[in-house]
Amino acid sequence: MTTLGQHQEAFAEDIVKLLVFATSKGYKYRLGEFERPIEMQKIYVHGTPQRSKTMNSMHIKKCAADIHFTKDGVLCYPEELGRYWESLDPLNSAGMFWKKFKDCPHMERRVP
Repeated sequence: MTTLGQHQEAFAEDIVKLLVFATSKGYKYRLGEFERPIEMQKIYVHGTPQRSKTMNSMHIKKCAADIHFTKDGVLCYPEELGRYWESLDPLNSAGMFWKKFKDCPHMERRVP
């Protein structure tokens, strides 16, 4: 059985791969939220505007990151980077592809 710490390490390794890949494609990036305290998650779920729909955020488990990509100074969320992220591990999910609650900068590793 994989521990949460092992998931966190695998997530971190995949983030490095994603950033190297993005750089090779000419993207720059601005790092957003990685770790989120439970108190902040409650504000995101119950606040106005609602910024999250779950109390089971992978940010709380240190297995999610919000990454804002730019190209030529313009903010963008390229699907090629989301596809690359998801190709690294079957547990990886890019929020830009979510149907009900699109979260373009969000990259996560889904862990129990």
